[in-house]
Amino acid sequence: MIIHHLIALSIAVIIDLFVGDPPHWPHPVKWMGSLIYKLDQSLNKGSLKKIKGIFMLLTVLFVAGSVALLLIGIFYWIHPLAGIFMEAILISTTIAQKSLKEAAQTIYEPLEKRDIKEARQKLSYIVGRDTDRLDEPEMVRATVETVAENTSDGITAPLFWAFIGGAPLAIMYRAINTCDSMVGYRNEKYNEFGFASARLDDVVNWIPSRLTSFCMLISNRPAHMTTANAWKIVFRDAKKHPSPNSGWGEAAVAAILGVQLGGINYYKGIVSNRATMGDSLILLEKAHILKTNTIVTWTIPIFLILLWLGGMIIELARTWF
Repeated sequence: MIIHHLIALSIAVIIDLFVGDPPHWPHPVKWMGSLIYKLDQSLNKGSLKKIKGIFMLLTVLFVAGSVALLLIGIFYWIHPLAGIFMEAILISTTIAQKSLKEAAQTIYEPLEKRDIKEARQKLSYIVGRDTDRLDEPEMVRATVETVAENTSDGITAPLFWAFIGGAPLAIMYRAINTCDSMVGYRNEKYNEFGFASARLDDVVNWIPSRLTSFCMLISNRPAHMTTANAWKIVFRDAKKHPSPNSGWGEAAVAAILGVQLGGINYYKGIVSNRATMGDSLILLEKAHILKTNTIVTWTIPIFLILLWLGGMIIELARTWF
Protein backbone atom coordinates (compact mmCIF):
# COMPACT_ATOMS: atom_id res chain seq x y z
CA MET A 1 0.00 0.00 0.00
CA ILE A 2 2.85 2.42 0.64
CA ILE A 3 3.68 2.43 -3.08
CA HIS A 4 0.05 3.29 -3.79
CA HIS A 5 0.35 6.21 -1.35
CA LEU A 6 3.56 7.41 -3.01
CA ILE A 7 2.03 7.31 -6.49
CA ALA A 8 -1.09 9.08 -5.23
CA LEU A 9 0.76 11.87 -3.43
CA SER A 10 3.04 12.41 -6.44
CA ILE A 11 -0.01 12.79 -8.69
CA ALA A 12 -1.56 15.08 -6.07
CA VAL A 13 1.41 17.43 -6.29
CA ILE A 14 0.93 17.66 -10.06
CA ILE A 15 -2.82 18.26 -9.69
CA ASP A 16 -2.26 21.03 -7.17
CA LEU A 17 0.51 22.56 -9.28
CA PHE A 18 -1.83 23.09 -12.23
CA VAL A 19 -5.29 23.28 -10.63
CA GLY A 20 -4.66 24.66 -7.16
CA ASP A 21 -7.71 25.62 -5.11
CA PRO A 22 -10.24 27.45 -7.32
CA PRO A 23 -12.24 29.66 -4.92
CA HIS A 24 -15.68 28.54 -6.05
CA TRP A 25 -14.99 24.79 -6.05
CA PRO A 26 -16.16 22.62 -3.13
CA HIS A 27 -13.29 21.97 -0.74
CA PRO A 28 -12.91 19.73 2.34
CA VAL A 29 -11.30 22.53 4.35
CA LYS A 30 -14.43 24.68 3.90
CA TRP A 31 -16.57 21.82 5.21
CA MET A 32 -14.20 21.25 8.11
CA GLY A 33 -14.30 24.95 8.90
CA SER A 34 -18.10 24.94 8.99
CA LEU A 35 -18.13 21.95 11.35
CA ILE A 36 -15.49 23.51 13.62
CA TYR A 37 -17.41 26.79 13.71
CA LYS A 38 -20.65 25.07 14.73
CA LEU A 39 -18.91 23.03 17.43
CA ASP A 40 -17.11 26.13 18.68
CA GLN A 41 -20.39 28.03 18.95
CA SER A 42 -22.16 25.24 20.81
CA LEU A 43 -19.36 23.94 23.07
CA ASN A 44 -17.06 26.86 23.87
CA LYS A 45 -18.99 28.13 26.87
CA GLY A 46 -19.36 27.42 30.56
CA SER A 47 -16.96 25.12 32.40
CA LEU A 48 -14.77 22.19 31.30
CA LYS A 49 -13.66 24.04 28.18
CA LYS A 50 -10.48 22.00 27.82
CA ILE A 51 -12.44 18.73 27.78
CA LYS A 52 -14.97 20.22 25.37
CA GLY A 53 -12.10 21.31 23.13
CA ILE A 54 -10.77 17.75 23.09
CA PHE A 55 -14.24 16.48 22.19
CA MET A 56 -14.49 19.04 19.38
CA LEU A 57 -11.09 17.98 18.00
CA LEU A 58 -11.88 14.26 18.15
CA THR A 59 -15.26 14.83 16.50
CA VAL A 60 -13.72 16.71 13.58
CA LEU A 61 -10.99 14.07 13.20
CA PHE A 62 -13.51 11.23 13.29
CA VAL A 63 -15.79 12.82 10.69
CA ALA A 64 -12.96 13.85 8.34
CA GLY A 65 -11.09 10.57 8.64
CA SER A 66 -14.20 8.40 8.29
CA VAL A 67 -15.41 10.15 5.14
CA ALA A 68 -11.95 9.93 3.55
CA LEU A 69 -11.55 6.27 4.52
CA LEU A 70 -14.99 5.40 3.16
CA LEU A 71 -14.34 7.12 -0.17
CA ILE A 72 -10.93 5.51 -0.55
CA GLY A 73 -12.32 2.08 0.37
CA ILE A 74 -15.08 2.32 -2.24
CA PHE A 75 -12.73 3.37 -5.02
CA TYR A 76 -10.08 0.75 -4.18
CA TRP A 77 -12.87 -1.84 -4.17
CA ILE A 78 -13.78 -0.76 -7.71
CA HIS A 79 -10.15 -0.94 -8.90
CA PRO A 80 -6.71 -0.15 -7.44
CA LEU A 81 -6.15 2.52 -10.09
CA ALA A 82 -9.45 4.16 -9.15
CA GLY A 83 -8.37 4.09 -5.52
CA ILE A 84 -5.03 5.71 -6.31
CA PHE A 85 -6.74 8.40 -8.37
CA MET A 86 -9.24 9.19 -5.60
CA GLU A 87 -6.40 9.32 -3.07
CA ALA A 88 -4.57 11.76 -5.35
CA ILE A 89 -7.61 14.03 -5.57
CA LEU A 90 -8.13 14.03 -1.81
CA ILE A 91 -4.45 14.60 -1.05
CA SER A 92 -4.34 17.47 -3.56
CA THR A 93 -6.99 19.27 -1.48
CA THR A 94 -4.68 19.18 1.54
CA ILE A 95 -1.71 20.89 -0.14
CA ALA A 96 -1.42 24.48 -1.31
CA GLN A 97 1.75 24.99 -3.31
CA LYS A 98 0.01 26.89 -6.12
CA SER A 99 -2.09 29.13 -3.88
CA LEU A 100 0.84 29.83 -1.52
CA LYS A 101 3.10 31.01 -4.32
CA GLU A 102 0.28 32.94 -5.98
CA ALA A 103 -0.44 34.72 -2.70
CA ALA A 104 3.19 35.81 -2.52
CA GLN A 105 3.05 36.92 -6.14
CA THR A 106 0.05 39.17 -5.40
CA ILE A 107 2.24 41.17 -3.02
CA TYR A 108 5.24 41.23 -5.33
CA GLU A 109 3.31 42.66 -8.30
CA PRO A 110 2.10 45.91 -6.65
CA LEU A 111 5.55 46.34 -5.09
CA GLU A 112 7.02 46.06 -8.57
CA LYS A 113 4.63 48.84 -9.65
CA ARG A 114 5.53 50.85 -6.51
CA ASP A 115 1.90 50.67 -5.40
CA ILE A 116 2.54 50.46 -1.66
CA LYS A 117 -1.12 50.91 -0.74
CA GLU A 118 -2.28 47.93 -2.80
CA ALA A 119 0.64 45.82 -1.57
CA ARG A 120 -0.35 46.52 2.04
CA GLN A 121 -3.94 45.56 1.28
CA LYS A 122 -2.95 42.31 -0.45
CA LEU A 123 -0.58 41.46 2.39
CA SER A 124 -3.35 41.94 4.96
CA TYR A 125 -5.19 39.01 3.34
CA ILE A 126 -2.45 36.51 4.23
CA VAL A 127 -0.93 37.76 7.51
CA GLY A 128 -2.36 38.60 10.91
CA ARG A 129 -0.04 41.51 11.67
CA ASP A 130 -0.93 45.16 11.06
CA THR A 131 0.08 46.15 7.53
CA ASP A 132 -1.15 49.74 7.23
CA ARG A 133 2.22 51.31 8.09
CA LEU A 134 4.66 48.77 6.68
CA ASP A 135 7.31 49.93 4.23
CA GLU A 136 8.59 47.76 1.38
CA PRO A 137 11.28 45.82 3.33
CA GLU A 138 8.82 45.03 6.11
CA MET A 139 6.20 43.84 3.61
CA VAL A 140 8.82 41.66 1.96
CA ARG A 141 9.78 40.26 5.37
CA ALA A 142 6.16 39.45 6.20
CA THR A 143 5.67 37.72 2.84
CA VAL A 144 8.89 35.72 3.04
CA GLU A 145 8.12 34.64 6.61
CA THR A 146 4.61 33.54 5.64
CA VAL A 147 5.77 31.49 2.67
CA ALA A 148 8.64 29.96 4.64
CA GLU A 149 6.41 28.97 7.55
CA ASN A 150 3.59 27.63 5.40
CA THR A 151 5.81 25.50 3.17
CA SER A 152 5.60 22.83 5.85
CA ASP A 153 2.02 23.42 7.03
CA GLY A 154 0.62 23.84 3.54
CA ILE A 155 2.68 21.44 1.43
CA THR A 156 5.20 19.05 2.92
CA ALA A 157 3.44 18.09 6.17
CA PRO A 158 0.28 16.79 4.45
CA LEU A 159 2.50 14.95 1.96
CA PHE A 160 4.40 13.37 4.86
CA TRP A 161 1.20 12.14 6.48
CA ALA A 162 -0.10 10.95 3.10
CA PHE A 163 3.08 8.89 2.86
CA ILE A 164 2.43 7.40 6.30
CA GLY A 165 -1.29 6.67 5.91
CA GLY A 166 -2.56 7.78 2.53
CA ALA A 167 -5.35 10.28 1.92
CA PRO A 168 -7.17 9.61 5.23
CA LEU A 169 -4.16 10.71 7.29
CA ALA A 170 -3.52 13.68 5.00
CA ILE A 171 -7.14 14.76 5.46
CA MET A 172 -6.89 14.25 9.22
CA TYR A 173 -3.69 16.31 9.29
CA ARG A 174 -5.50 19.12 7.48
CA ALA A 175 -8.36 18.81 9.99
CA ILE A 176 -5.92 19.25 12.89
CA ASN A 177 -4.30 22.21 11.17
CA THR A 178 -7.69 23.80 10.48
CA CYS A 179 -8.75 23.33 14.10
CA ASP A 180 -5.54 25.01 15.22
CA SER A 181 -6.00 27.92 12.82
CA MET A 182 -9.56 28.51 14.05
CA VAL A 183 -9.37 27.86 17.80
CA GLY A 184 -5.70 27.41 18.68
CA TYR A 185 -5.19 30.92 20.04
CA ARG A 186 -3.68 31.94 23.36
CA ASN A 187 -6.39 34.32 24.46
CA GLU A 188 -9.23 34.33 26.95
CA LYS A 189 -11.72 32.77 24.55
CA TYR A 190 -9.59 29.91 23.26
CA ASN A 191 -6.81 29.36 25.79
CA GLU A 192 -8.54 26.25 27.16
CA PHE A 193 -10.93 25.29 24.36
CA GLY A 194 -8.20 25.39 21.72
CA PHE A 195 -5.48 23.84 23.88
CA ALA A 196 -5.75 20.31 22.45
CA SER A 197 -5.88 21.54 18.85
CA ALA A 198 -2.80 23.71 19.29
CA ARG A 199 -0.78 21.00 21.05
CA LEU A 200 -1.70 18.27 18.56
CA ASP A 201 -0.82 20.61 15.68
CA ASP A 202 2.62 21.04 17.25
CA VAL A 203 3.03 17.27 17.47
CA VAL A 204 2.01 16.42 13.89
CA ASN A 205 4.24 19.16 12.46
CA TRP A 206 7.36 18.28 14.46
CA ILE A 207 8.92 15.84 11.97
CA PRO A 208 7.69 17.48 8.72
CA SER A 209 8.97 20.94 9.69
CA ARG A 210 12.48 19.62 10.28
CA LEU A 211 12.47 17.51 7.12
CA THR A 212 11.32 20.57 5.18
CA SER A 213 14.19 22.64 6.51
CA PHE A 214 16.59 19.85 5.53
CA CYS A 215 15.15 19.68 2.00
CA MET A 216 15.32 23.47 1.64
CA LEU A 217 19.01 23.46 2.46
CA ILE A 218 20.01 20.55 0.23
CA SER A 219 17.99 21.80 -2.75
CA ASN A 220 18.96 25.48 -2.66
CA ARG A 221 22.45 26.94 -2.63
CA PRO A 222 22.89 29.76 -0.07
CA ALA A 223 23.44 33.07 -1.84
CA HIS A 224 25.85 34.77 0.55
CA MET A 225 27.44 32.10 2.74
CA THR A 226 28.67 28.54 2.71
CA THR A 227 26.25 25.67 3.10
CA ALA A 228 27.95 24.77 6.39
CA ASN A 229 27.26 28.25 7.78
CA ALA A 230 23.65 28.03 6.59
CA TRP A 231 23.22 24.83 8.60
CA LYS A 232 24.73 26.54 11.64
CA ILE A 233 22.24 29.39 11.35
CA VAL A 234 19.29 27.00 11.14
CA PHE A 235 20.32 25.11 14.26
CA ARG A 236 21.14 28.36 16.02
CA ASP A 237 17.94 30.25 15.20
CA ALA A 238 15.12 27.75 14.58
CA LYS A 239 14.51 27.24 18.29
CA LYS A 240 14.10 31.00 18.85
CA HIS A 241 10.66 31.02 17.25
CA PRO A 242 7.71 30.92 19.68
CA SER A 243 6.37 27.96 17.71
CA PRO A 244 8.36 24.72 18.10
CA ASN A 245 8.09 24.11 14.35
CA SER A 246 7.70 27.35 12.37
CA GLY A 247 11.25 28.49 13.02
CA TRP A 248 12.78 25.69 10.99
CA GLY A 249 11.42 26.88 7.66
CA GLU A 250 12.00 30.56 8.45
CA ALA A 251 15.58 30.00 9.61
CA ALA A 252 16.37 27.92 6.52
CA VAL A 253 14.99 30.55 4.13
CA ALA A 254 16.80 33.34 6.00
CA ALA A 255 20.08 31.44 5.71
CA ILE A 256 19.61 30.65 2.02
CA LEU A 257 18.74 34.26 1.14
CA GLY A 258 21.33 35.81 3.45
CA VAL A 259 18.72 38.02 5.11
CA GLN A 260 17.38 38.53 8.60
CA LEU A 261 13.79 37.66 9.45
CA GLY A 262 11.85 38.29 12.64
CA GLY A 263 11.84 41.52 14.61
CA ILE A 264 9.05 43.85 15.65
CA ASN A 265 5.48 43.20 14.49
CA TYR A 266 2.24 44.92 15.47
CA TYR A 267 -1.02 43.06 16.04
CA LYS A 268 -4.01 45.39 16.44
CA GLY A 269 -1.60 48.04 17.64
CA ILE A 270 0.09 45.78 20.20
CA VAL A 271 3.84 45.27 19.83
CA SER A 272 5.17 41.74 19.36
CA ASN A 273 8.95 41.48 19.40
CA ARG A 274 10.01 38.27 17.65
CA ALA A 275 13.55 36.95 17.88
CA THR A 276 15.55 37.53 14.71
CA MET A 277 16.55 34.69 12.42
CA GLY A 278 19.48 34.69 10.06
CA ASP A 279 22.30 37.17 9.58
CA SER A 280 21.53 40.41 7.76
CA LEU A 281 24.12 40.09 5.00
CA ILE A 282 21.92 42.01 2.56
CA LEU A 283 18.79 44.13 2.95
CA LEU A 284 15.39 42.69 2.13
CA GLU A 285 13.99 43.70 -1.25
CA LYS A 286 11.01 42.66 -3.35
CA ALA A 287 13.09 40.21 -5.40
CA HIS A 288 13.37 38.07 -2.28
CA ILE A 289 9.67 37.21 -2.63
CA LEU A 290 10.38 35.58 -5.99
CA LYS A 291 13.49 33.91 -4.60
CA THR A 292 11.48 32.46 -1.72
CA ASN A 293 8.98 31.03 -4.20
CA THR A 294 11.92 29.48 -6.03
CA ILE A 295 13.13 27.91 -2.78
CA VAL A 296 9.70 26.34 -2.34
CA THR A 297 9.65 25.15 -5.96
CA TRP A 298 12.93 23.25 -5.51
CA THR A 299 12.10 21.97 -2.03
CA ILE A 300 8.99 20.05 -3.10
CA PRO A 301 10.62 17.59 -5.57
CA ILE A 302 13.47 16.94 -3.13
CA PHE A 303 10.91 16.21 -0.42
CA LEU A 304 9.13 13.82 -2.80
CA ILE A 305 12.41 12.06 -3.57
CA LEU A 306 13.04 11.71 0.16
CA LEU A 307 9.61 10.12 0.62
CA TRP A 308 10.17 7.75 -2.30
CA LEU A 309 13.55 6.69 -0.90
CA GLY A 310 11.93 6.07 2.46
CA GLY A 311 9.17 4.05 0.82
CA MET A 312 11.64 1.92 -1.13
CA ILE A 313 13.63 1.19 2.02
CA ILE A 314 10.46 0.17 3.87
CA GLU A 315 9.37 -2.11 1.01
CA LEU A 316 12.82 -3.72 0.81
CA ALA A 317 12.84 -4.24 4.57
CA ARG A 318 9.48 -6.01 4.31
CA THR A 319 10.90 -8.49 1.80
CA TRP A 320 13.78 -9.30 4.14
CA PHE A 321 11.72 -9.98 7.26
